[in-house]
Amino acid sequence: MHLSSSVFENGERMPVKYTGDGQDVSPPLAWQGAPDGTKAFVLICDDPDAPVGNWIHWVLYDIPADTRALPENLPPREKVLGSARHGRNDFRKLGYGGPAPPPGKPHRYIFTLYAVDRPTGLPAGAGKGEVLQAVQGHVTAKAQLTAVYSR
Repeated sequence: MHLSSSVFENGERMPVKYTGDGQDVSPPLAWQGAPDGTKAFVLICDDPDAPVGNWIHWVLYDIPADTRALPENLPPREKVLGSARHGRNDFRKLGYGGPAPPPGKPHRYIFTLYAVDRPTGLPAGAGKGEVLQAVQGHVTAKAQLTAVYSR
């Protein structure tokens, strides 16, 4: 499986528009190569370089199996794209929360997409740990895309 964005390449700087210094909207993402038998997707975005430890920026799960892209500025509603549900990020909000690192070295923002053979069935607002526990043993493929950002 391959995950990409039309606004940055893997390892490149996140455009300001998609950060806490800009409009703080989610970037467009697209993927291909999902295995047969995929019943849903899960997307997690985290920053392993945060001073407090890994910081979760986005949790989206039960994305319909026929989805191959997420539009820019996906609304932070509980339910989107039909059956997809937003989880709670470390900003204590639903939806995407863009990069807002302290001044200094660049941070990595890792978008991880999981293809799973069954939806989680979790209600909106679940955290990353709950979602990953729900799909444990059901991940059939994984893809990552990393952006960097610094102030």
